[in-house]
Amino acid sequence: MPEPQGDGEPAPEDMDDVASAEATGDTVGQAPQPVSVDASAIARQLDEQKDKFLRLAAEYDNYRRRTAKERAEAGARGQAELIKSMMEAIDDLGRFADIDPATTDAVTLHQGIEMVERKLLKSLASVGLEVINPVDQSFDPRVHEAVATEPALSPEDDNTVAKVYQQGYSFNGQLLRAARVVVKQWNG
Repeated sequence: MPEPQGDGEPAPEDMDDVASAEATGDTVGQAPQPVSVDASAIARQLDEQKDKFLRLAAEYDNYRRRTAKERAEAGARGQAELIKSMMEAIDDLGRFADIDPATTDAVTLHQGIEMVERKLLKSLASVGLEVINPVDQSFDPRVHEAVATEPALSPEDDNTVAKVYQQGYSFNGQLLRAARVVVKQWNG
């Protein structure tokens, strides 16, 4: 604080501070007046807020446990539904495994394997599985993986799938595995 001038008055630069203090009701150089506070009321409010906080924390913890349990139960129900849809194909596979190979020809074995595969794919398709088998379709790098190329016979065949080495699969729109394919290329 600057020294007062010889007559005890504040320096002219301090006059602005005094004027602003008087305008706001503050007194210059005086300590602030203590505010009367009821300590028991503040302690009671603090206890109430603490109790609210503890109840909210317990409620959130219960919610977190309940949703984790519900999520686990929903996953188990989904797996049970998938297995239930595959039971007939599994039964057919078991019956097919009991066939005596000495009395069964290769054609019958092949037909039985195809039948079980069709039934299994049908049951998986009913729960959302989609087979990606893109022969003679345009190559799409989002769902196809090119493992080789071969020459195309015409420009129209450029960038189309010639062969599928391994089928791809998607489940409810989510790609599980890309189809591994051979792509035709026109070299004109």
